[in-house]
Amino acid sequence: MSSPAVKSEPAPRRVVVLGSTGSIGTSCLDVLDHLPDRLRTLGLSAHSSWETLFEQAHRLRPRWVAVTDPDAARTLDRSRLDGACRLLTGPDSVATLVTDPDVDIVVSAIVGSAGLLGTWAALEKGKTVAFANKETLVMAGPLVMDLAARRGGRLLPVDSEHSAIFQALGDTPPEQVERVVLTGSGGPFRGRKANDLAGVTVAEALRHPTWNMGPKITVDSATLMNKALEIIEARWLFDLPPERIEVIIHPESVIHSFVEFKDGSVLAQLSPPDMRLPIQYALTWPERLPGPARRLPWRELSAWHFEQPDHETFPALQLGYEVARRGGTCGAVVNAANEAAVGRFLAGDLRFLDIVPACRAALENHNFSANPTLAELADLDRWARQEVACWTSLRPRTVTRSPRRP
Repeated sequence: MSSPAVKSEPAPRRVVVLGSTGSIGTSCLDVLDHLPDRLRTLGLSAHSSWETLFEQAHRLRPRWVAVTDPDAARTLDRSRLDGACRLLTGPDSVATLVTDPDVDIVVSAIVGSAGLLGTWAALEKGKTVAFANKETLVMAGPLVMDLAARRGGRLLPVDSEHSAIFQALGDTPPEQVERVVLTGSGGPFRGRKANDLAGVTVAEALRHPTWNMGPKITVDSATLMNKALEIIEARWLFDLPPERIEVIIHPESVIHSFVEFKDGSVLAQLSPPDMRLPIQYALTWPERLPGPARRLPWRELSAWHFEQPDHETFPALQLGYEVARRGGTCGAVVNAANEAAVGRFLAGDLRFLDIVPACRAALENHNFSANPTLAELADLDRWARQEVACWTSLRPRTVTRSPRRP
């Protein structure tokens, strides 16, 4: 009698993590630590936090690490890096990491517009990109989706809301979807009115009720700009018009999004607010494996709550819908203006309530193009940041019209 065939385990997927020292990056490394037989760390990158990066390299033993900030690269101590690990430096080092033929999947965990270049380089080589960097699709959604289709690359969402939609949709075609509903905690100022937010401090804005995230994303949650960006991201990722994308406030952050189908059925994805779960699902998709993420305490559950967002107090949402409808250069301008405005708020140079008006002013005063090139988007990114830099905390400056390209 012949012995039963032994099922062989698949070869480990070889992973590069861009932005490994940030909140998403460190959660990703926790997943990699827990699944060493299925996931192998091939490369890690950081902008300037080389000490943390080198500590990660000692633990995970990647082939390469990259420090993209030239100033940090000049001052780092190479002797603290294992000699078997190759050090890459400078802005171009990310492209070297993500385009290597041995790389199977790239995790794009770099915050802000800086994440676009690494994602673009990976997709050009037909790689799978697990992206937490929503700004990639906010800035250049049609260009990025077209590139992925032409090159055979794949985009897998890591944002908890878009991962939930991805899981609920399965292979359902867009025409069978009635709507998707993005959930949001409401941030630290849920229930307050604009008059209550006039003197918001940085410490108050960073006091998120359910998630532990980096400062920029946490401020975006406080203004609800994160939901605005997620509306734009969902519009391109799932090929849905803005009219079929909605937002609902869910303070417990357990239900991460809903999908309603044409027949009236609604599917949702539930889990504790733990980014390791959507990260792992993107890395192991379509398999589901035991991992480090927390589980729902079913015996302790009682009730979940929902409420409609306050569009008057949090005007970022309407800004998100407008950008999703218009497309073109709008996303790049609003994204850059928001990054600059949040940076100035964190530095104490801009009031909390001026963040969204700064983005609105940049949007309304830029020269719109429906079909921009990457070069045009880069130019407008710089222009929007410069305009927001001209604002003061006491009297916002009138934004000047962006220059037209010849």
